[in-house]
This record gives sequence, structure tokens and C-alpha cells, in this order.
Amino acid sequence: MRTIGFVGGGRIARIMIEGWKKAGALPRTVVVFDVNSEQAARLASIAPEVTPGTLAEAASADLVIVGLHPPVLAEALPTIKGHLKPEAVLLSLAPKMKFAGLSNLLGGFSRLARQNPNAPSIVGKGYNPIAFSVGLPENERSTLLTLMEPLGDCPVVDEGALEAYALISAMGPTYLWFQLKELERLAVEFGLTDAAGRRAVEAMVNGASATLFESGLAPDDVMDLVPVKPLAADEAAIVGAYRDRLKPLFQKLTSPT
Repeated sequence: MRTIGFVGGGRIARIMIEGWKKAGALPRTVVVFDVNSEQAARLASIAPEVTPGTLAEAASADLVIVGLHPPVLAEALPTIKGHLKPEAVLLSLAPKMKFAGLSNLLGGFSRLARQNPNAPSIVGKGYNPIAFSVGLPENERSTLLTLMEPLGDCPVVDEGALEAYALISAMGPTYLWFQLKELERLAVEFGLTDAAGRRAVEAMVNGASATLFESGLAPDDVMDLVPVKPLAADEAAIVGAYRDRLKPLFQKLTSPT
């Protein structure tokens, strides 16, 4: 992609731009439009390749990445339509609105992709499922996958799975970060240095994940490897919180209206 235009300069735009920069893979020309000009200016301060621009400038790029929430997205697409080049590709980062709805609001434009980037992309360890519309040629799909490679894993998935990925992988870090930060704080309270506490939590998380998913043991056997479980009495409540919060949100994201 020779030029990239972001319509919406929020968190996801920052994650992707920072991730490309850290990997030394920032595209040569990145234009960011946001209704909040200060937001666009903050992103432009990340690297000289990134500049704030108008909606027309961002929407006339070779790859237009739209990072807007669904209600705002529906309002913005008819305006974006007037600036899209016929050979451009539009990548939507929003859940809920599917290819048919995107194409309809874009006047039949069909060179589309949808993606759920997650925050670890900022350090090149993202898990960023992507779906392609039938109207996107194979060479453009390959180009997009190459562009996303420095940000982490980018599996190609069916469009119908994207809302599930939005809740599990895209929002997933928020379910864990506050707990990990509290463990780090407690480590220091218990006598470890800041560096030692951080390393202990980091190593524990990586090892725990590998044990659950790579040991070949059944989940119950993995969870039985440690005899003392200080939070055992709260496990049912924690599991209940996941179900009580996430199931209604999934239903909202997948409802037709």
C-alpha cells in the first residue's frame, strides 16, 4: 500500500501506528483524520511519516482504515464514499456492521476487509483476525496480510466470527490487565523489587498460558498442578461475571439492529 489513511485517530490507530514504528515497518505515508484535530496531531507526533489531514485526504488513500464505532461509522461512510478511489481498499475495524452494510453505505464499493486488532499489536504480539469480502482481489488480500505481519498474528477468518473475536481477543486484555497489575503491586508490598515483581508476574503469565495450552494435559489436570488456590472460593463469582457481562454484549453485537 503506497498510502494509508486513517479515518478516526483513536486508540486502535495509535496501536497500529506505534506497532509499525516499533517494528521498523511504518508505511511511508500515513494520513490521519479525526474530528478532534488534537487527536490527529498526537498521532502525527509519533513519526514523521504520519501527518494530520482532512477527511478527503485520508479517504483518498490507497488503503483507508476506518476506526469508528458502529453508530458513527454509519454516518461517516456516505461521506467517505465520495473520496474513495476505485482501486482503493477499505478496512473497517468496527464490529457489528458487516460487508453488506458497509458496501451499501459506500454505494456498492466492494473492495473491503474487516479486522479486530488487539492492543498487544503495539509491541508486535497482537492477535488480529481479519475477514475479506468476496470483492477484494487475492493480490490485495496478500498485501494486507503482509502489512499486518509486523503487528502479530493475523489469521484469516469467516466474517461471522469477528464479533466473537472482538469480545475474546480484542477486549480480552482488559479482563486481565488490572489483575496482573495488582499482583505486581502485591509483589513489591511483599518485599520484591519493582523489577523482580514485574519479571515474576510476566514469567508466571507466560508459563501459565503455555501450561494450559501446550502441556497436553486436560484443563482439570492443569488446574490441579498447584494444591493451594487462594481464590478458589471466588472462582464461581468470577466465571459468573464473565458470563453476565459478555453474553449480553455478544448478543448486542450480533443482533440485526
